[in-house]
Amino acid sequence: MSQSSGSHTVDTAMSTPPRVDHAAPDVSQRSVGDLIGEVTDDLSTLMRQELTLAKAELQVEAAKSGKAAGMFGGAALAGHMLLLFLSIALWWGLGNAIGRAWAGLVVALLWGIVAAALFVTGRKKMREVHPKPERTMSTLKEVPDALKGRQEAQR
Repeated sequence: MSQSSGSHTVDTAMSTPPRVDHAAPDVSQRSVGDLIGEVTDDLSTLMRQELTLAKAELQVEAAKSGKAAGMFGGAALAGHMLLLFLSIALWWGLGNAIGRAWAGLVVALLWGIVAAALFVTGRKKMREVHPKPERTMSTLKEVPDALKGRQEAQR
């Protein structure tokens, strides 16, 4: 059985549970080691099947994410082109009133102000970033004392 999602096909045969015979098998003649070995093999098979299914699902989700990222990239390019042409239109419109050279200077100055404001805001936000996990570091420092306390309590 396969499930199609766009151009990707996911094999869902492993996701359907196998049929289980609900009649209790006679295990009276089998050793505990054999039974544990069988359970271990079944768990190993189950884990491999689950990992295979997870990989297939992640591949489909990664493909969706890639397409979404491409759309965001296209939107960024379109937004850039919009700003470019609006700037040219503003330059051209102001050029009729104050001359093309002065209009170009005014538009460039406006974009300089926008760039400076974004830079200052970004720098302020970056200073708020603390790459060292403060809370984790403090709790990790408490672990040895906590372990010593448990050892002393056990004595």
